[in-house]
Amino acid sequence: MTTQTLLIELLTEELPPKALNNLGNHFAASVAEGLEKAQLIDGAVEYTAYASPRRLAVQVKNVKAVQADQKIVKKGPAVANAMKDGAPTKALEGFARGAGAKIEDLTIVHDGKQDVYAYEYVQTGKLLGELLEDIINQAVKKLPIPKVMRWGSSTFTFVRPVHGLIVLHGDDIVNISVLGLQSGNQTLGHRFLSSGEITIENADSYTAQMREQGKVVASFAERKAAIQTALNEQAGRLKATVAADEALLDEVTALVEYPVVLEAGFEEHFLAVPQECLILTMQQNQKYFPMLDQNGKLMNRFLLVSNLQTEDPSHIIQGNERVLRARLSDAEFFYKQDQKATLESRLPKLANVVYHNKIGSQAERIERLQSIAAHIAKALGADATAAERAARLAKADLVTEMVGEFPELQGTMGKYYARLDGETEEIAEAIEQHYQPRFAGDRLPESKTATAVALADKLETLVGIWGIGLIPTGDKDPYALRRAALGILRMLMQYGLDVNELIQTTFDSFPKGLLNEKTPSETADFMQARLAVLLQNDYPQDIVAAVLAKQPRRLDDLTAKLQAVAAFKQLPEAAALAAANKRVQNLLKKADAELGEVNESLLQQDEEKALCAAAQDLQPKIAAAVAEGNFQTALSELASVKPQVDAFFDSVMVMAEDPAVKQNRLNLLNRLAEQMNAVADIAVLSE
Repeated sequence: MTTQTLLIELLTEELPPKALNNLGNHFAASVAEGLEKAQLIDGAVEYTAYASPRRLAVQVKNVKAVQADQKIVKKGPAVANAMKDGAPTKALEGFARGAGAKIEDLTIVHDGKQDVYAYEYVQTGKLLGELLEDIINQAVKKLPIPKVMRWGSSTFTFVRPVHGLIVLHGDDIVNISVLGLQSGNQTLGHRFLSSGEITIENADSYTAQMREQGKVVASFAERKAAIQTALNEQAGRLKATVAADEALLDEVTALVEYPVVLEAGFEEHFLAVPQECLILTMQQNQKYFPMLDQNGKLMNRFLLVSNLQTEDPSHIIQGNERVLRARLSDAEFFYKQDQKATLESRLPKLANVVYHNKIGSQAERIERLQSIAAHIAKALGADATAAERAARLAKADLVTEMVGEFPELQGTMGKYYARLDGETEEIAEAIEQHYQPRFAGDRLPESKTATAVALADKLETLVGIWGIGLIPTGDKDPYALRRAALGILRMLMQYGLDVNELIQTTFDSFPKGLLNEKTPSETADFMQARLAVLLQNDYPQDIVAAVLAKQPRRLDDLTAKLQAVAAFKQLPEAAALAAANKRVQNLLKKADAELGEVNESLLQQDEEKALCAAAQDLQPKIAAAVAEGNFQTALSELASVKPQVDAFFDSVMVMAEDPAVKQNRLNLLNRLAEQMNAVADIAVLSE
């Protein structure tokens, strides 16, 4: 059976740029999946997604015009229940009637569990056109569209009005109707560079015709690559680098159908404004690509992506420069206005900025941040006075004009204004960095002073918001407490601070009775759970569980412990020792009295005497290794006691009839358990 390429295009009004690529990929994948399920594709599934501002399209290779005939087996009631006294039951008669068959036409098949009656027949393959309408409709329904709309008098809904539908199988139009539109082979090209309808000759000529006749690069990936190449070429010519992230490149790709990269500029005096402000306004408001010189400084040149190709692009360049000039003038004005007041003088205004109605204003929050940051700085061996000052000024830029216009610049503007106010560089940097890490993978604060303020900020948020009952549930975490917890944990893994003590200190900084009394213990448990999630990105679950079972309060040696347990797990003795440790713990749970020292005079059998001697010999070695942070050595020492442990459990009855002997043996096992679990609970490795 011959196969041909299938082309489907939905011609729309301008689609939302931030969702365009996702919509295109989902639509193409869903159509291809539907064709495969309908057995309309010969061989491997091969398709190409297309998405431009005014169209979603897909090309699928090797699509059949007609399904192959299919053998259908409809299974009915079990043989054991289908006949009674030699006559068919109502269940069997109903099945035959529903299948459109006579009782004598039925066969018996095995369904994997029992014999059942079945009706077997060959279903003639359906035409592509009979199946395609439903496949496309299902693909449209599956699109990740948060809000749909109607247009005209139509009752159909889509993310934007749809005005055209192409469905071509090779050269042939497949006559179907989707979203109230009859399929054809005509579409529209670029709004300004193309005129009139374009007749697509066949499914394989789509991309070439759209580019040549319609001035449309239909492929999102192809447009993106072309833009990236042009940006790099222009920047290279100026010995510069482009300041842009993937999200901006994707958004611009989704805004143009025939991209042309142009160079433009702005007046040099705007460079007196902090470059973060200029970059943000260029990227966020205008979708321009700023350029940085070889020292990472912003240049007064930028690149823009136009959707028009013209012999003289000067009017496009000048128009964009004029628009940007107005934007940069606003930023310059805000910057100059903000300099008329110091950060310190702005602090009273924070009393009018509500942090949360249950825990007060930003001004009240600042009081807490100061005390928490000073406490942490002392613990870190940093300048507590500097940390307290940085915490005092950390939120002052929230009431500046610049941050009011660009909230993303909070902290960054605080740094610049602190410098202008004569604050030390240490304090200025801490004001900016106290928001770090903002997201997974973000940089940590560089100095101990900045770390103290950053920890204070995130701990105060976590404990305060948790304490008033706004606990994360499912996928709801409006105050980003999970992110705050991960940020705290990442910082504490660099510094040897007691996480529980920090939580308690933070809790104590709130007015008594304001927060739930269980907050310290609940947030500590929450941190342990988040720590497990964080560590499992790099280590197996059982190794993480073994280390965290000890509920470590200092996290700076976690990595060393995890690596040590991973190495221990590879030892030939590890599995047996882990199992023995689990057995020891189960026995210790049965102790009737408090466990204490071993009385050697009560040791009766040679095996328990040998284990006692081995444990005594082991104790100073493990203690010294743990004290030095050499956890791998501590765990490897355990291998030496495996023979004594095995012999003990083979020959000694721990739960002896004599209460004194039983208690002494439990004391011995408790001493062994302390050494086995000095680094991690190795019993977890046996589970």
